[in-house]
Amino acid sequence: MTRGVKIERPRGTHDVLPSEQPLWRKVVGEAEAICRVYGYGQIQTPVFEHTELFVRTSGTGSDVVQKEMYTFDDRSGRSLTLRPEATAPIARAYVEHGLHREPQPIKLMTIAPMYRYSTPQRGRYREHWHLSVEAIGSDDPAIDAEVIEVYHALLGRLGVAEFGLELNSIGCRECRPAYVARLEEWLEDNTERLDEATREKAATSPLRVFDNMAAKPEAVRKALEGAPKIGDSLCEACREHFAAVRAQLDANSIAYELVPTLVRGLDYYTRTTWEFTGPDEGAQSTLSGGGRYDGLVEEVGGPPTPGVGFGAGIERLLLALEGAGVGAEQAGIDAFFVLDAGAPRVAVSTWLAALRANGLAADTDYAGRSLKGQLTQATRLGARTTVVVGPKTAVLRRADQPDETVEHAEIVGRLSR
Repeated sequence: MTRGVKIERPRGTHDVLPSEQPLWRKVVGEAEAICRVYGYGQIQTPVFEHTELFVRTSGTGSDVVQKEMYTFDDRSGRSLTLRPEATAPIARAYVEHGLHREPQPIKLMTIAPMYRYSTPQRGRYREHWHLSVEAIGSDDPAIDAEVIEVYHALLGRLGVAEFGLELNSIGCRECRPAYVARLEEWLEDNTERLDEATREKAATSPLRVFDNMAAKPEAVRKALEGAPKIGDSLCEACREHFAAVRAQLDANSIAYELVPTLVRGLDYYTRTTWEFTGPDEGAQSTLSGGGRYDGLVEEVGGPPTPGVGFGAGIERLLLALEGAGVGAEQAGIDAFFVLDAGAPRVAVSTWLAALRANGLAADTDYAGRSLKGQLTQATRLGARTTVVVGPKTAVLRRADQPDETVEHAEIVGRLSR
């Protein structure tokens, strides 16, 4: 028979293997637990949405829309897009299901795969998993601080100590236009000091020239440090809101650094913006990013509704855990049956079924291993009890305990205690 050509996973995707699952489950489990104690309920949205949702909310000039979306026509000619981020779909669900008519704010979270076509990076794949936390329906500065605190608490629970929090305010619809006009004038006067990518952003969405500053050439970063800062143009309401957010973080002993060039890459963000950064350099340093989006719900057909939230890459967080030396133990199994010469194989299968019905993890050899090989496999699987089955009796072996010989009829009862 001719062997087929080897098929590998698509570029920019990854497999989470059984050996990696304990740490993966630890991260996901802690994230779900943290969100639960803060009152954030789980929501799941479709993996694809109408393309218009992302074009309208992210902005036609964003990198997401221009370069990164996986967009296709279905068999009926409808343009659909694999979700590149979770906030817009959650806002769409908030409106579609009438959640704005319920007591506010609505606090939601999801852990789901996102899709962006870009050059794969360390810890960032074309299919990558995100924790998204959203609080919709309140403009209280305290909810901004709470959402920030959720991720801060998660890092603490997981044992990540080497991280920073960068904070800024990018104003609102009232004060931002005047600032953008000043920025456009500065960009036009300093265009020769910018690289091509930054000039392209200046032409389509000027505020985004500050996006992902860490990845820009050093000369461009130094030039942009001299550009007008949004903080100098905030209206009084935005100043008061940002001061209240900082006061709440100070009260909860959450340290942060004010970064006047920190913006977000999507059109819907307003006022508070932030990023958690790890020890890596450049674009790989970002662990999570978020901000306030007071116009997003209105963009997807709902009433004027404030909101705030963040997205955090699971893979980036796993790398931070790796750097911090945090691991997770394999779960192991409760019992492994080793078959000695003359062991009743059919009876062993009934014992396995009985133990599994009682919620115990039990297994045996299916590879024809020798007695020594079976004992090695039991150790490899982390069996708490190794059952060496003979023709009439069995020996129960447990670490730091003497071996115990039992009759076949006693095995299930002894292991179920």
